[in-house]
Amino acid sequence: MKRILLPLALVFAVSAQAQITTNPKAKVDPKNNKVSNPVVEKPKVKLMSRDELRACIDQQEANSKEAEAIKADQAAYKASAEQLKAEKVTLEASEAALGKQVDTVKAEKEAILKEHETLTAEAPKLEKAELKARNEAYLARTNAFGTMVDAVKAADAEQGVKRKAFSAKVDALDAQFKAIEERTEKHYDANDKWKAECGNKPYDENDEKAIRKEKAAAAAGK
Repeated sequence: MKRILLPLALVFAVSAQAQITTNPKAKVDPKNNKVSNPVVEKPKVKLMSRDELRACIDQQEANSKEAEAIKADQAAYKASAEQLKAEKVTLEASEAALGKQVDTVKAEKEAILKEHETLTAEAPKLEKAELKARNEAYLARTNAFGTMVDAVKAADAEQGVKRKAFSAKVDALDAQFKAIEERTEKHYDANDKWKAECGNKPYDENDEKAIRKEKAAAAAGK
C-alpha cells in the first residue's frame, strides 16, 4: 500500500506545481523572487521634448518654404529657356540672312575676277571708246563690290554681338539650372534629415498646440 501512495503523492505535488506556474495572477515573492511567469510592465514610450518638437516643426516649415522657392526657381528657369528658344530662332534667321549675303559677295567677287580676265584678253581688240566704257563699268562694279563687302562686314560684326549676347544667356541659363539642381539636392538632404530625426517619432499633442500658438502669436506680432 505504501508503494501505491507514494506515486500518488508525487502526482498531486506535480499537479499543484503546474497550477502555480500557469497562474496569470501570480505575484513575485519579495523574499525569494521565484515565480515562473512574473508580471512585466511595458516600457513607457519616450516622447520628444518640447524643444525637440519645436526644432522638428521649424525644420518642416523651412523645408516646405524651400520647396515652394524651388518651384518658383524652376518656373523662372522654364520661362528663360522658352525665351532663349525664341531668341535662337531669330538668331538662326539672322545667321541665314548673313550667309546669303556672304554667298552673294563671293559670287560677285568671282564674277568681277572673270570680267577682269575677259577684259584683259579682249582689250587689244577693242576700240578706244569701247575699252574706256568697259573699264569705267568695271571700276564702277569693283567700287560697288567694295561697298557690298563693307556692308557684309558690318552685318557680321552686328551678328557677332548678337552671338556673344546669346552665348552669355546660354551660360547664364546653364548656371541657373545647376543652381536649381544643387538647391534641390540640398532640399532632399534636409528632408531626409527631418525623416531621420523627426519622422514618426511620438510627441505630446499639447506641446504641438502650444508651439503652434507661439508661432501664430509671433507671426501676428510682425
